[in-house]
Amino acid sequence: VQLQASGGGLVQAGGSLRLSCAASGRTFSPYAVGWFRQAPGKEREFVAVTRWSGGITHYADSVKGRFTISSDNAKNMVYLQMNSLKPEDTAVYYCAATINTYLYTSSMYNDWGQGTQVTVSS
Repeated sequence: VQLQASGGGLVQAGGSLRLSCAASGRTFSPYAVGWFRQAPGKEREFVAVTRWSGGITHYADSVKGRFTISSDNAKNMVYLQMNSLKPEDTAVYYCAATINTYLYTSSMYNDWGQGTQVTVSS
């Protein structure tokens, strides 16, 4: 499975971006797909996750109410709508897929995209 993240860019604080994650390759049927981010000098951290079969989404407290994760299973796509962006949201954002049911730790994810840079200016 190959994951391709896109949609990053430079935005002012308070602005919005929509990240996309496209899956290709063998039959894509993970348990869940998540977004993580890594800022310079910091650990990679969990942002949001959605169960591929639907019905469950989880968010990090830092993005709850501002970010929305969604998926289009027919297109093998996952999206992260980011609103009310803050400078502290600046990071490289990665999408990842997992067959595991523990969803908040990056080591539980099997397949990773290459990352897309999000920069929020103040």
